[in-house]
Amino acid sequence: MAEPGAAPRRHSGELEAAVLKVLWAAGASMTPADVQRAVGTDLARSTVATVLARLHGKGSVVRGRAGRAYSYTPKHDAAGLAAARMHDELDKRGPDRYAVLARFVSRLSRGDEVMLRRLLDFEGATGGGADGAVASGGVTDTPGA
Repeated sequence: MAEPGAAPRRHSGELEAAVLKVLWAAGASMTPADVQRAVGTDLARSTVATVLARLHGKGSVVRGRAGRAYSYTPKHDAAGLAAARMHDELDKRGPDRYAVLARFVSRLSRGDEVMLRRLLDFEGATGGGADGAVASGGVTDTPGA
C-alpha cells in the first residue's frame, strides 16, 4: 500500500510509453539521466534505467555507450513499433496466423478496411512492401482520399 501523499504506482507499460514518447520527441540518443529530466516526474534514475533496459531487451530501443553510461535511441517510430509488435504476435501464433489475421480483419472499421485494401493493392501493383508504399506517399491514411 502506498504511503499517504505518495504518488500512485504506475504500471510498467505506462512508464515504457512515457519513456518512448520522450525518446521519439528528442530525435537524439539519450542517457537515463536525460530521460529522467525529460519525463519530468519524481522517477528515480534507476527506475528509468530499468525501463530503458527492458525496452532494450524487447528490441524497442538501441543501446550505445555515452562515456561510462549507456545512451538509448528508439529502434522504430510509433507506427513502426506498433507494426513490429503486431508481427511479433503473429510470429508467436505459428500455424494459427490465418485465424489471427482473419479475426483481426473481421474487427476492422469500414475506414480501416478500405485503408488496408488500398495498402495491399498498392503493394501488389508495385511489388514493394507496405513500408515503402507509405513512405513514398503512394497511400494516404484518409479513407476515400
